[in-house]
Order: sequence, then structure tokens, then C-alpha cells
Amino acid sequence: MGAEPSGVSMDAVVEVLAYLVSAARTQLDEAAEYAPMRLLTAASRLAEALPDDAPRPVRELADAILEVPSTATPSTDPAAYTAMVDGLCATLADCLLALDPGTTTSSGPDAATPAAP
Repeated sequence: MGAEPSGVSMDAVVEVLAYLVSAARTQLDEAAEYAPMRLLTAASRLAEALPDDAPRPVRELADAILEVPSTATPSTDPAAYTAMVDGLCATLADCLLALDPGTTTSSGPDAATPAAP
């Protein structure tokens, strides 16, 4: 995907790794609805650690992630929560396509197949 932006601190990386590992353990004893919340919290922590020189598509993805309320879970309104996560997935896809424009945008089982040269 090209050159990596500079500036993501080791502290930020370790914080997210610690969060993910401890959340995996906590999830064994928690209701399953907390799993997506914990994953999005980790994504938010990474988004907050992005350097100012991150590419525009990455910044747009980070901004979308940071708009998610930290206490959002699917229990209140499962359809709205699913739509919100689906929207983040679409923003992620847009980001990845912008960073690697040689991929296709077709839907279906072969959607991730790169375009023919």
C-alpha cells in the first residue's frame, strides 16, 4: 500500500495490543454483544494514534470510527447497530480501494480479486 506514515508511537501499539488481548480474556466471561464494542474501541484507539500525515482515505476512516459512541452495543437497536457497522465496513472498503486503486469494486464472492492487468 505504499510508504507507511511515520509517527505511530510504540506506546499506542502496545496499548492496543494490551487492550485486544485483555478484551479476548474478558470476552470469555461477558455477554457476546460486548465483542463488537470492544473491537471498535480498539479501532478507536488506533484511529486516535494516527499521525497527522496519514493519507486522506485513512483519516476519513479514522474519523468515521471516532464518531461511534464508545458505549454502543447491538442490544439497544440491533438493526441500527448493524447498519452503523456496515457503514464502517463500506468506509473501510473505500479507504482500501483509494490506497490500492488496482483492485476491483465488484460485489460477490470474488469481490476481493484484483483486477486483471
